[in-house]
Amino acid sequence: MNALMATLKFKCPACREGNIYENPSLYTLQGMSKNNKTCSHCGADFQPEPGFYFGAAYVSWALTVATWVSVLVALKCFDAWGWMEFGFLTHPGTFLMSGIGTSLVLFPYMFRLSRSIWAHMFIPYQGE
Repeated sequence: MNALMATLKFKCPACREGNIYENPSLYTLQGMSKNNKTCSHCGADFQPEPGFYFGAAYVSWALTVATWVSVLVALKCFDAWGWMEFGFLTHPGTFLMSGIGTSLVLFPYMFRLSRSIWAHMFIPYQGE
């Protein structure tokens, strides 16, 4: 498995086989952030130091900004294509509600993805 797919599927950065998270379900809020201490396949340490995942907040911020920019571009495209006669989609309230809704729906995935990206940045691959 390549690095991108391992990151998106929350696999171990060292072997790309084991799971980072205990619970594979995204939308179970209880235990959503519980990750394994070590990889079940290769034994890699997912907690190299205390507070290791605090840096994932920067990745999460970047993903959130990208989400909001994507919502704005999508709304502008819908308005430019003439799908709304009265320019409703350019209203700031529509942008805010669409952005908040999208962020809430994607929150569990973005939370785990930011931690996975952070782990893949700092835990070296030890495969072939």
